[in-house]
Amino acid sequence: MIEISVSPVAFAIGSIEVKWYGIMIALAVLLLIAWMIWQVRRGAKLTYDEVLTGALVAIPSAVVFSRLLHVIDRWDYYSQFPDQIVGFEGLTIYGAIIGGALGIWIYSRFSKFRFGYVMDTVTPVVPLAQALGRVGCLLNGCCYGAETDAFCGVVYTNPDTAAPIGIAVHPTQAYEILFLLVVSAVIFKIKGKLKVEGSLFLIYISLYALWRFAIGFLREGTDFLFGLQQAQAVSLAVLIIVVPIFIYRIIQARRQAALDVDSD
Repeated sequence: MIEISVSPVAFAIGSIEVKWYGIMIALAVLLLIAWMIWQVRRGAKLTYDEVLTGALVAIPSAVVFSRLLHVIDRWDYYSQFPDQIVGFEGLTIYGAIIGGALGIWIYSRFSKFRFGYVMDTVTPVVPLAQALGRVGCLLNGCCYGAETDAFCGVVYTNPDTAAPIGIAVHPTQAYEILFLLVVSAVIFKIKGKLKVEGSLFLIYISLYALWRFAIGFLREGTDFLFGLQQAQAVSLAVLIIVVPIFIYRIIQARRQAALDVDSD
C-alpha cells in the first residue's frame, strides 16, 4: 500500500487557504492558453485576440457547467443547503468540457474562426490539462476509488483529506492520469492526419467517455440513473451523440472527395 499524508492545503494567506487542487486547475488553464498562443505563433488560423477572448468566454462557462452537474449529482444534499450551491469545491470534468466547448461554440457564432478547427487545435493538450487536474484530485483525496487490498492501493492519513482516512482505496485519480497521458500521446500521433475538422476532438471525447464509463465501476459515487453514476450516464450520452456524428462526417467527407474527383 502507498501512504499519502500530504495536506490538501498548499499554503495559507491569512484566513485564505490555497489548495493543491486549485493550483493544479490554474496550471491546467494556463497550459491550454499558452498552447493556443503558441499555435498562433506557429501559424494557426487564429488571432491572439480570438484566443484570449475565447478563454474569457470558455473559462466561466466551464466553471458554471462543472458546478451545475455537481449540484445536480448531489441534489439530495444541496436541496437541504441551497446557500451552498454557489461555490468552487465541487466541480465535474464533464461539466468543464461541455461548458468550455459550448462557450467556444457560442463565441464562434460571433467570430470568424471555425469551431471544429479551434477544438482540433486545442485538443492535443486537453488530456494533459486534465491530468494536471487529476494530480490535484490525488493530493486532495477527492475522486477516490473503492476499497481495495491490491498492492497499488493508497491510504490517506492527513486529517484534512477528502478521502476516507486510513482505508486503502483504488487510486483512480492516478489511473486516469496514466490513461490521459496515453490519450495525449495518441492525439499527438494522429494530429494533422485527419482531414475532417473536429475529428480530433470527437476522437478524444469518445475515448474519454469510454474510460469514464469503465472507471466508474471502481470509483465511489452515488447512483444517478439505472444504477449508474452521473459521469457514467453522461458518458453513454456522449457516445450515443458523438460516435454517429463522427461516422456521419467521415462518410460525408468521403462522398465529397469522390464528387471532387468525378468533377475533375
